[in-house]
Amino acid sequence: MEENFRRYPIGIQNFEDLRNNDCVYVDKTELIYRLTHTNKVYFLSRPRRFGKSLLVSTLEAYFLGKKELFQGLAMETLEKDWTVYPVLHFDFSVSKYITADMLSAVINQLLLWEKIYQREEGETTFSLRFEGIIRRAYKQTGKQVVVLIDEYDSPMLDSNHNDEVQKEIRNIMRDFFSPLKAQGQYLRFLL
Repeated sequence: MEENFRRYPIGIQNFEDLRNNDCVYVDKTELIYRLTHTNKVYFLSRPRRFGKSLLVSTLEAYFLGKKELFQGLAMETLEKDWTVYPVLHFDFSVSKYITADMLSAVINQLLLWEKIYQREEGETTFSLRFEGIIRRAYKQTGKQVVVLIDEYDSPMLDSNHNDEVQKEIRNIMRDFFSPLKAQGQYLRFLL
């Protein structure tokens, strides 16, 4: 009798890593399929260690059309098209936000997408840059854009002890997130 040992994915929050390393995965892809085909905007607030980052990573793989990662899972039979969408994934867990400049540095991840989708003159604020990227990604690909934001609350939690820094961070976050509401026609999915 051949024994097949699979690793328990302790600390693994990346769906591709989990699937490529034969880790145990409880198949929730039917629920993810329903989630992605019901509404386009979701706000998910759950306790720590609840699997939010793995969910975001799974959604990213799905919207990037990485069909091979879903082999043997419910999603493999549910999804027929495997459309590839432009995905803008922000993970605010990559830093500790002691100053507002630290938040600005993380949001400047926009530069990566500006290399792909360009930047227009006059796009000087985070909101204008983000809006421009979403609009141009849609126009260049002909596909609506997927925006995935993980650990959205980290900057506020990290700066909770300093009212002045928190005020600055709140203003930066407000500016950054502001275009999302008006970009509905360009968005396929927002979490």
